[in-house]
Amino acid sequence: MNKKTEWFKGIFPALITPFSSQGTVDEAAYRALIRSVLPHVNGVVPIGTTGEFVYLSDDEKRRVIRLALDEVAGRVPVVAGTGCATTRDTVALTRYAREAGAAAALVVAPYYLKPAYNEVYEHYQTVNQVGMPLILYNIPQCAGTHFEWWTAEGMAYLDNVIGIKDSSGDMPFMMTLLEKLKGMVSIFGGHDEIIAAVLAAGADGAILASANVIPEIWQEIYQAVQAGDLNTAMTRQGQIQTLVRVITRQGSVQAVKECLTMMGLDVGNARLPMMPGDAFRREDREELRIQLERLGKIQAREVHYRLEGTDVGTVAPFAAGTPHKISDFALRVGEGFAGPPFFELAHVDLLLGERGGPVDQALNSALGVSHPGHEVRLIHEHPRTLLVPTVTIRTDKQAEHIYEIAARGVVRAIEASIEDGFLPKKALDRLALIANVFVHPSAANRQRIEMNNYKAMRAAIRKAIEGRPTREELLLEGQAARHPFRYAP
Repeated sequence: MNKKTEWFKGIFPALITPFSSQGTVDEAAYRALIRSVLPHVNGVVPIGTTGEFVYLSDDEKRRVIRLALDEVAGRVPVVAGTGCATTRDTVALTRYAREAGAAAALVVAPYYLKPAYNEVYEHYQTVNQVGMPLILYNIPQCAGTHFEWWTAEGMAYLDNVIGIKDSSGDMPFMMTLLEKLKGMVSIFGGHDEIIAAVLAAGADGAILASANVIPEIWQEIYQAVQAGDLNTAMTRQGQIQTLVRVITRQGSVQAVKECLTMMGLDVGNARLPMMPGDAFRREDREELRIQLERLGKIQAREVHYRLEGTDVGTVAPFAAGTPHKISDFALRVGEGFAGPPFFELAHVDLLLGERGGPVDQALNSALGVSHPGHEVRLIHEHPRTLLVPTVTIRTDKQAEHIYEIAARGVVRAIEASIEDGFLPKKALDRLALIANVFVHPSAANRQRIEMNNYKAMRAAIRKAIEGRPTREELLLEGQAARHPFRYAP
């Protein structure tokens, strides 16, 4: 019994739903997003999980489906997310999608009240009667219900089911789907971290949140697998693994939206209760930015620093709001935070300023004063950088962690910032830095101490140079502010 279709294969982005500053669906941004991904994808999926379908009204869901169909204009298939908490509402939205012209409906398992497997089966059995091609959608981390392979197999035999998307990240479950259903319906992966492996195992394609951001790379991976070039597919998956891990595990909707905004397409924020800087953490935003730069998704541009009365030009991947000329280098402040694990979390408070100014004066003053338990250490000459421990040093182990291992991470961040242009080589002898560095007394994992301090210091340098967070960001994110130690269990 072969119900596979020729069109349902390849890479399909799970489109985000852009919102304006007033909280309404941003039609212009949505159309721009679709135009940006269309050259690289085999289809699109409006109002799935990444599209925040649970936060959209019925009218908004219908409008977004219509917008997607209108902008795509038949160039690729449109698979509409039509899953709702109740069978009645799912049937109604699926019927609407069919009449609007969608190629198929992606139907998530009924969620929240966790129906039994027979109830899930009968839900799909009822939706099947709409007469539209259906794609079963398994995402237990959100729906609360994980398909069993026998339930999925049984539902796959329903007349109108043409495929199944599994976002569980459960590779044994995926392999059982391939064993039981390959050749009968299309099998799609939806967990970005394992897609190369899923495709190599025989899946027909992928519906992905990160395909909003890197559709061309996912298409390259898909094509490589189709050509039997697994080495290229696995290599490319490895190159994007950090990016997709953060997107998948840390507030994926907000993560994708901030990636797109950093790339130049302002799509707004997720709807409440999701907040910038909470489920999607600020340290993860800095990590995503670095990864986007590595992949060529954020381009460098020229900015001039006014130092000691002289302009110093530099080319670096500056944030969109950074002015073309930065003139006040008397005192600039930056902060960085990075983890995990908990006891190896790194927190850096940075003061950055021009030589002869207050930062340089404070640096020289600190070197001339005894600080028992908080001995300062000059760790870099160009630019001149002073390390100040936050926590009182009481043991040889703590001293090693702060003055050797954390310091090594801080120095690596300085060198990386010289390499990427945020600390221009022509200005190194004109700058002074004071880094207040935190290492928990119970820290043990040296690798993570060094890496986290590298990430925190690199973020702190960028924030100091760019003047982030801005006043607008602080006002927006104030309600989401969390202290990592105060709120720890």
